[in-house]
Amino acid sequence: MLPSLSPADEKLLLTFADPEAPAAWDRGVAATTLLALFANAEFHGVLPIMLRKLREGGDAHLPRDAGLQETLSDLRQKSTLVTGQSMLLQYHGDRIMKALAADKIPARIVKGPVFARKLYRHVADRPFTDIDILVEPARLNDANGVIAASGFRLCSGEVQSQDLQEFKWLEKENSSLLIELHGNLVHDSGMRRRLSLGFKELRAIDGDEADTPAALLTIAIVHASGGHKFHRLQLCVDVLQGVRALQTPDEEARLLEAARMTGIELELATVLDVTGRLFDAPRALELASRIRPDLGIRLARWLITRDTLLGVNSRDRMRSRLRRDAFRWVQRLAKPRPYRT
Repeated sequence: MLPSLSPADEKLLLTFADPEAPAAWDRGVAATTLLALFANAEFHGVLPIMLRKLREGGDAHLPRDAGLQETLSDLRQKSTLVTGQSMLLQYHGDRIMKALAADKIPARIVKGPVFARKLYRHVADRPFTDIDILVEPARLNDANGVIAASGFRLCSGEVQSQDLQEFKWLEKENSSLLIELHGNLVHDSGMRRRLSLGFKELRAIDGDEADTPAALLTIAIVHASGGHKFHRLQLCVDVLQGVRALQTPDEEARLLEAARMTGIELELATVLDVTGRLFDAPRALELASRIRPDLGIRLARWLITRDTLLGVNSRDRMRSRLRRDAFRWVQRLAKPRPYRT
């Protein structure tokens, strides 16, 4: 269980988690508070952003506490190792992509390294622990063969992987290197009757371009609400950065068209709403409001709140878990809704 945070400390955590927010905080923050913030930031996947902001502010402003300084030094060392791991994963991802291209298997890397490169000003703000590769469902077996020939072994069950359209591969010589092959980024078969985000849908969203803001934000929304059920803040930070990447009304229109095409109106309205409230982002709230709310959306917004996300591993973790599980059932029972232009 994570150390408890006061409302003021939660606000400070969110300030540290926002890559674009000024790195300003009360220089009188106690060492115990900073240690609690470190633990929460690490769990929520936003520690690299916090460490960068502390480094930019200078250690001279930190409390002169031996325990704090030791913890900070350890975390910085771990962060360096994580950055190196991300680079190694990127190398293997690029190697597999070349092999897939040689076998004429259309594929694209999604999420981690693409988010880091396209959505974050500081690439190291967004480390990743695996490489996600998306292919057409009909080419899953062919792509699996390529990954196996590249020195990886399947570590997920064949039957379950086929059902989820998600195959997990570990490098034979280094089991910390994980490649996930997807036929669809919506893994829950019950939800897949209503929404779908696969290679074909992303190609339609992108048009003649690649990794457009609308496509990246659509992926981030599905990742936050479909795969992981809001289990940490990093998911909403990806969405926040995705909203910021939408520069024009045409890009916003493309996002809303993508939501209609893929069936994620409920997810878009819910994820953008909670992200806007977490980070005081009016543009996210405005985009969320363009989806006409029905009962499912109203219920989803009631379930997925700031407290739901911040309470994932706190004393209120059971309440958070129940709310997030209930949200999954709302997703499974919901029907597509049109968006308001």
